[in-house]
Amino acid sequence: MATSRQAEIEPLIALKREGHHRPWQDRFAEPGPLAEEASDVEQMRHTLKTRAGKAADALRKQTVEPLFGIIKSVMGFRHCLLRGLDRVRNEWTLVCLGWNLKRMAVLRPNAVQMA
Repeated sequence: MATSRQAEIEPLIALKREGHHRPWQDRFAEPGPLAEEASDVEQMRHTLKTRAGKAADALRKQTVEPLFGIIKSVMGFRHCLLRGLDRVRNEWTLVCLGWNLKRMAVLRPNAVQMA
C-alpha cells in the first residue's frame, strides 16, 4: 500500500482538540521552520499550525463534518450492519445515495418554482 507521500497527498487530520481562550498572539503566529528529519505526523502537525493549514482545516469543518453529523443524527446511520470492506463500501454507497436523493427531493421544488 502506498504512503501519502508516494501518492502525493498531504493529509490534514486533527491530532488533538485545541484548548479554548488561547492568547491571540498564539493563534496568529506562524510556526518556526520544520526539521528535515521530521516524521509524517510532525509534518502534519506543523502544517496545521500554518495559516494555510488552518484555512484548510476550517474548510473541512464546514463542508465535510456537517454531512457526517446529518447522516448520523437525521438518517440514523451510526454503524455498518455488514462485515467486510466490499460490503461496507456498498452499504456506505447506499447511505450516500439515500442522502443525495433526500437532498434532490428537497431542492427540486425550489428549482421548479424558479423556472
